[in-house]
Amino acid sequence: MTEVSSLTGRLLVATPALADPNFDRAVVLLLDHDEEGSLGVVLNRPTPVGVEDILEGWADLAGEPGVVFQGGPVSLDSALGVAVVPGGTGGGAAPLGWRQVYGAIGLVDLEAPPELLAAALGSLRIFAGYAGWGPGQLEDELVEGAWYVVESEPGDISYPVPERLWREVLRRQRSELAMVATYPDDPSLN
Repeated sequence: MTEVSSLTGRLLVATPALADPNFDRAVVLLLDHDEEGSLGVVLNRPTPVGVEDILEGWADLAGEPGVVFQGGPVSLDSALGVAVVPGGTGGGAAPLGWRQVYGAIGLVDLEAPPELLAAALGSLRIFAGYAGWGPGQLEDELVEGAWYVVESEPGDISYPVPERLWREVLRRQRSELAMVATYPDDPSLN
């Protein structure tokens, strides 16, 4: 897959027609997308589990609401740290313990001491699990109309009211897609 066709760093926004309950009104940040498959995290699924309950050293760096997010249905017993480093690498070396994914967005090595990154991080979210697709699987779902693909913004990772992110991402689109943000939770009530 060429650089141009990679969707790494973009958002997958679930269409109202997507029937999988794991992805109902989900906003997925794609962290990797190539010929071997795709991997991302659901940005709008906070859990009741506090970051301090599982990764105490990272709790002070995690943004509000300070909880672990369910990143997807795969490997729920593993944790991923996704963080924004303002300015990205700025053409220089990446901070130790952070690997750039796209622009200012990157993955955090949660095995590293948190103090290595404390000064560099703009925002951090911890995800339990991830969303994954095998080779060609995501492309098939796109053809079926399960997802809208839109540009991400660094603030999407730390959006203060994650439950509203689906509507917010759609609302900011400059096309008829913005109207989908008003789609009712239950269309049968119309």
